[in-house]
Amino acid sequence: MTQSAFSLTYGDNGIAWLKVDVPDEKMNTLQSVFAEQVSAVLAELKTKSDVKGMVIHSGKPDNFIAGADIKMLAACTTAKEAQALATQGQELFAQLEQLPFHVVAAIHGPCLGGGLELALACHSRVCSDDDKTRLGLPEVQLGLLPGSGGTQRLPRLVGVANALDMILTGKQLRAKKAKKLGLVEESVPLSILLEIAEKQALKPKPKRKGTMQEWALGGNPIGRSLVFEQATKKTREKTRGNYPATEAILEVVKVGLQDGMKKGLALEAERFGELVMSPESAALRSIFFATTEMKKENGADATPLKIQRIGVLGGGLMGGGISHVSAVKAKLTTRIKDISNDGIQNALNYNYKLLEKQRKRRIISKAQLQSKMMSITGGIDYTGFNHADVVIEAVFEDLGLKHQMVQDIEANAKPETIFATNTSSLPIHQIAQVAERPENVVGLHYFSPVEKMPLVEVIPHQGTSPQTVATVVALAKKQGKTPIVVGDKAGFYVNRILAPYMNEAASLLMAGEPIEHLDNALLDFGFPVGPITLLDEVGVDIGAKIMPILVAELGERFKGPDVFETLLNDNRKGRKSGKGFYLYDSKKKEVDKTVYKLLNLEPQQHLAAIDVAQRCSLMMLNEAVRCLDEGVIRSPRDGDIGAIFGIGFPPFLGGPFRYMDQLGIPRVVELLNEYKDKYGERFTPCEKLVAMASEGQRFYS
Repeated sequence: MTQSAFSLTYGDNGIAWLKVDVPDEKMNTLQSVFAEQVSAVLAELKTKSDVKGMVIHSGKPDNFIAGADIKMLAACTTAKEAQALATQGQELFAQLEQLPFHVVAAIHGPCLGGGLELALACHSRVCSDDDKTRLGLPEVQLGLLPGSGGTQRLPRLVGVANALDMILTGKQLRAKKAKKLGLVEESVPLSILLEIAEKQALKPKPKRKGTMQEWALGGNPIGRSLVFEQATKKTREKTRGNYPATEAILEVVKVGLQDGMKKGLALEAERFGELVMSPESAALRSIFFATTEMKKENGADATPLKIQRIGVLGGGLMGGGISHVSAVKAKLTTRIKDISNDGIQNALNYNYKLLEKQRKRRIISKAQLQSKMMSITGGIDYTGFNHADVVIEAVFEDLGLKHQMVQDIEANAKPETIFATNTSSLPIHQIAQVAERPENVVGLHYFSPVEKMPLVEVIPHQGTSPQTVATVVALAKKQGKTPIVVGDKAGFYVNRILAPYMNEAASLLMAGEPIEHLDNALLDFGFPVGPITLLDEVGVDIGAKIMPILVAELGERFKGPDVFETLLNDNRKGRKSGKGFYLYDSKKKEVDKTVYKLLNLEPQQHLAAIDVAQRCSLMMLNEAVRCLDEGVIRSPRDGDIGAIFGIGFPPFLGGPFRYMDQLGIPRVVELLNEYKDKYGERFTPCEKLVAMASEGQRFYS
């Protein structure tokens, strides 16, 4: 017989203790097979007349319940099957809520999704004030809504506005914030968590106050409808209709408020079933599984070296960000070197500002801020670099300068020190040419701003040792990044697929399409920022530097319209120079109309938004397949994760390769050929796509 994940024990004082401990798993997750086990527990409790209260707690050292096991959704073949799963969860939690004595959830560590829904069905909640403790309903990030009563119980507890904010964004609350919102009654040190929960359970069972309408803004229907109006407006601005889960969440919460909990729960289960079968949720769940898989991978068949100290070369924006994720996220001693004390000061200020923001939000204390700052030091020479395990360079994109850095590190560090270059365009083998120990040289390409962007590209050259690769992959994970290992070719993967997309947007601009129209078309398609805004954010000067390298290394198809020089001559570098395609001194984001005159353009919309989006995205798709064919990326999975985490390819489409599978490879080839006839050879579908279309192949089986 399978060991149950739920075990009951009884104290002499009338308290029942329900321990949740999923056998042979590091994390507690709710699984469909548990329905029987929970039913057995509830049936046993109903036979006990001497139970005064119950505490539900975890048998795991650092998590309560991290959510439901998403794998069970893949087994659903119809919306009705998925709806039945939700209904089953709702019924079990309703039975828990109806127990005649006081039930308290004692929460430590992640309490997410189904875990929080279980806690919401308890009569009270107490959590540890530990940094590991997080409470949230992140289902929306998988294209779903909470299906076991979360959409109904959370608004009752914390009010409609707070509940919608949590459910629509999937945000996770720390203990302090959860207590402030009334999501938990107490937030206490872990050492006394169970003791406090026990005291709470011995108190009389609290009565729910009033009706659901009264909880929501004091029963004021005008106030309620205003909250929904604002939430709907804000959500639609953000999602542009691409995420059906958000619409379903708004509808289900509203019905529960207006027509009562019974109808709200019925609709919650129905919409949950429909969303499970939606292509958007399938795509978002595929990203979740891909990243989970990648966490277990080493990047190379070797054991990583132990890392304790990091050196960073360059105190600019990238250097500041890299030092931050190394010291604060990875908790490694970090030393920065720059040619001037101003550079060091800038990097330290950059770190201080980020930490001060956290202190103001009460995420960290003043003492924690000071302690984190103590782990970052800097200087204008190589003092301390003889202890560095990995040195990451973030200096200017100049091959001669990079060569100098390699030689300096080999002269001033240990023989086994890894030299990781954060170049965005120079081939790694060229940087490694001057190295005495080329096996220690590797590319580690971060994206700006480093502390926010989740991706890092790991680029070995032919002579990089597997141990070096495994070590930097492990380092990137410690820094909170998702690393993908890519081939040492110009542009690597992310910039290489981004370049043709940006070039196409520039071609459309030079054909007279208005800047806002271009940006809006790609926002509607699902990108987080439009291509013209992106050029302003990245910097026109960076684009001007990268494009010629790509043309020289990969050919004429990377040649875009000649706009960079004109813009740079007018000192239009983008946001950083306060002038680009947009104006940056006004509160409202506005196009700088003078840019049209500078480029001799008469803006006039000719193409529909869908045509604009297809033209730009097809260039990216075609190049992504070339990267796969040439071995620049190891798999379609890596290509999808790289595009989503590196440049915000629409997550609900699952990445370039899943999107092509969804469209059908023959259709992709047909579209490329149509555009080739209309706009030129650059749209020629690559050989691999043509072969796949004729053989009826897909990227994912």
